[in-house]
Parts: sequence; C-alpha cells; structure tokens
Amino acid sequence: MFDFNAFLTDPYSIALAALMLLALVGLCIHYGLYYMRVGRYKDAHTNPNGALTKEKMPPVSVVMVAHNQAEWLKENLVYLLEQEYDDYEVVVVDHTSTDDTHFVLFTLQSVYKHLKVVTFREDVNLFKGKKYPLSIGIKSAKNDIVLLADPECIPRNFQWLKGMVRGYDDPAVQIVLGYCGVKSNKTLLGSLQRYDVLDYSAHYLGSVLAGHPSTGSGRNLSYRREFFFAQGSFIGHYDIAEGADDLFIYQNATRKNTAISIGNDARLTIEPLKTFGQWHDERKHRVATRGRHSLRSRLRGDRRAVLNILFYGAGVALVVLGALPWPIVALAAVIKWVWQIVCFAQLTKRFDGGKMHFVAPLLEIYFIIANTILILTPLHTQKRYK
Repeated sequence: MFDFNAFLTDPYSIALAALMLLALVGLCIHYGLYYMRVGRYKDAHTNPNGALTKEKMPPVSVVMVAHNQAEWLKENLVYLLEQEYDDYEVVVVDHTSTDDTHFVLFTLQSVYKHLKVVTFREDVNLFKGKKYPLSIGIKSAKNDIVLLADPECIPRNFQWLKGMVRGYDDPAVQIVLGYCGVKSNKTLLGSLQRYDVLDYSAHYLGSVLAGHPSTGSGRNLSYRREFFFAQGSFIGHYDIAEGADDLFIYQNATRKNTAISIGNDARLTIEPLKTFGQWHDERKHRVATRGRHSLRSRLRGDRRAVLNILFYGAGVALVVLGALPWPIVALAAVIKWVWQIVCFAQLTKRFDGGKMHFVAPLLEIYFIIANTILILTPLHTQKRYK
C-alpha cells in the first residue's frame, strides 16, 4: 500500500497534483471537442443521401493561382473541369510562369469552354505573395460562390463542387471551410505530414463548431465573391506575403457566417512533399501570420501545448520529488493516452487516416517540440505562393 501522509501534508505536492489533474481534464475536453467532435460531425452537409436539387445548385467559380506548375495542372486540372455540376467555371491565374503552364492551359481551354485563364506576363504586384493575383482571379469570376484550391489539389471524386456547395444551405453562411488531406505513401515524412494536416484541420474545423472560427486552409475554402470584396479582400494585410487564407478568415469569419463541409464528396487531397526541407518551409509560412492574431487567439491555439507541458512537467516533478508513486502518475498518463487515441480514431476514420491514432500521443509530443522551434526561428525567405 502507498503511504500518502507525506503527500497530504506537503502543499507543493498537492499543488503539483492538482495542476496535473487540471491539465488532464483540460486535455480530455480538448480531444473531445476537436478530434471527437469533428470526427463524428454529421448534418445535412455530410449526408450522402441528401441529393442537391437544381434550386440548391447555384452557379460557382473555382479560382486558383498557378506559377510554374505545369505538371500539376496537366495531372489534376481535368478533375476540376469534369465535375458533375450544371453551371460552373474554373478560373486559373497564370502568374508569370516560365514553364509550360501557358501551353497546358491553352490546350485545356480549347477543349473545356468553362476554363477561363487570366495571364500575368510581368509581375505588376507591388506586394509579395499570391494575394494580388488571387484577388484578380476572384474579380474575374462571374459567379458569387467562389471555391479556392491549389494546382496540386485533386478531388476525391467528381462531386466536389456539390459537396462544398452543401455548406451554403443556411442563407446566412458567407464562408465554407473544407478539408484537404495528404495521400498516404507509407514513409515517415508522409506520415508526419498526414498527422500534421489532420491535427491542424481538426483545430480550424473544430473552432468553427465551437463558435470561434480563427483560420482555414486555402487548399479547400469557399466564400461569396460579394462578401470577399465587401470585407476589403486582402487590403488589410497586403504587406505580408502569407495569409491569403488564414488572415482573411481570422478577420472576417464569425459564428453565424461560417460553416464547414467535410463529407466524402467535399474533400481534396494532395501528394506529400518529398523532403523535410520543403515541408519545414511550408509549415514555417503557415505560422508566419501568427503575429497578426490577437493574444487571445494565440493563447487559444497554444492551449493544448501548454496543457501538455503542464501535465507532463507536473507528473515528472511528482515522481522525481517522490511526492506520488510512479504507478499513479503512469495511470494518469495512460488515461490521457487512451482517451486521446479514442478521440483521434474518430478523426482518422472520417478522413482515411489509417491507424495513425495509435501513435497520436507520440506524434503530439514531437510536434509540441517541433512547433515551438518553428515559431521561434525566423522566416528567412519569402515564398511567393502561400
């Protein structure tokens, strides 16, 4: 039997134990609200039997910016051009490409009349990044509902437009957030990317369900064209190259005007990046807009990392100081891991994440360290199209 007399008479030990318990409860709530809630999310938007009538299929425009991405356009653009939807167009902004992008688009345009190409021969953009060419593409779109994607994105099937449009069932909705996953290639780098996307997507999708949307992914995003320009497009943050998706959502998304659409038909996928350097650069640009968020928003985003540090730190301290027997601390850790795996399993089941939930506790620790380093290291280069 364990002797708890020393523990019960030491206020510091009691404080550490209370801190560990509170962190455990907070983490369990977080996993339930984000992983479990997103994984089990079901409504009209995700109902595969909810057929859209013509009245519910308004004209839409797909807009993307391409810069020297001829290979991706050659492989993927046809999947967007062959969507089973009555009235839509695809607008591709060819921004100063020097490869075969122009010829690929010219060839496809001769076959698909609903493909519109906007060409920039010279870079007249006074600001870095893709915001200016993207805003020109949106301005060139003829329809009010605009869907955004990147050339490397590929729909799961030919129902993507229908899947995303379901998010506009409520007339008050102005923004619809979707999901773009990473294809499995059974490598360590590919698995890290898949977990990272699953975890990040659970954060921004779960934030919408929790009533405080804060960010999104431009690889599968939609908003109304009229709303986009009424809110000033990207004018408020043209001075930073990144954030065409993140900052616009952060500044303009609300509980009432934002919805998610994550049914099977609404998803896109991308191939995993081939090197750690490419992946690090992509993730670095994702956090480059962090300084534009309010302190409250940053704290909300860092909540899980802080709770993990408190949980593991307090647990280790209790064992090292001999305040609590290690089996009790280990039991608390097992409770956390089991609940985390159960909740993350709902996420992997919905988004075809395989068996990744079994290693979610280990990957979470890795990303707490990696993301901390990522935030603290400077961004040396300005990548143009993030």
